[in-house]
Amino acid sequence: MRQTNARPASATCSTDSGIIINRLLRILLAGIPIAALSVAVPFVNHVEPRVLGLPFVLAWIAWWVVVTPAFLWTLGRIERHW
Repeated sequence: MRQTNARPASATCSTDSGIIINRLLRILLAGIPIAALSVAVPFVNHVEPRVLGLPFVLAWIAWWVVVTPAFLWTLGRIERHW
């Protein structure tokens, strides 16, 4: 008699959905800073209001430069690199 290593359908579905959710989370964590620094800049390109004396667009870019490592650190934790 031949044995198969097939998993039950319920285990396959939960594992596959977990993989899909994990992949989507990784894409979002990598894509949000990219979108904020490239796609969103024309939409926030205003001189007023000023944030800490900086034009809003410059404050926006500085904020995302500071926050992006947190997104990448979280991505690395999810992928278990650290």
